[in-house]
Amino acid sequence: MKWSIFMVLLLSVIYSCSNSGNNFSNNNRKGEDLIKQQDDGTISLNLEKAAFYSSDIDPSNNTAEWDFVVSKPGRYSVWLSSATIDTMNLQYANSVKINLLDERLEGKPVGDKIVLNARDVKYPYYRADSYMGSFYIQEPGEYSIQVISEKVVPQNKSVQNTSTMDKTRLMSVILTPMTR
Repeated sequence: MKWSIFMVLLLSVIYSCSNSGNNFSNNNRKGEDLIKQQDDGTISLNLEKAAFYSSDIDPSNNTAEWDFVVSKPGRYSVWLSSATIDTMNLQYANSVKINLLDERLEGKPVGDKIVLNARDVKYPYYRADSYMGSFYIQEPGEYSIQVISEKVVPQNKSVQNTSTMDKTRLMSVILTPMTR
């Protein structure tokens, strides 16, 4: 009798959590989908290849996660790449959080580098890359990185919510090796 009551309560909790306005999309959680480091050491993590958690209730908790492989350990600069119309004001309402291992970078993107004629954005947008800090990766291997921001919007939702995407949208996280 106690077991059946427990199961009913457990199923109720699971059902209510799954209908709370939160959605999880898992795009890159298979071993064959791991993102590999480029020959120059760069690791490009495009939003369309991320696993998503999105909240209709509190979009500032929207999360993108990637699994990637590092073949060359070392210190990496972390850049957040955005498509924007206004390069002077990227309009991130909250700080962006980037987690790797036990480290966290947090800050508001400001557009440190404007990339003209970028192939991954179309007029009237420009690509603005924001320096977020650096991570040290000690050993080669598989890693997971997480980005938390209201600008993390899965492609299928960005089409529906074009008003929130009018000025700026997050495109990718780029890790570049730092030279000594």
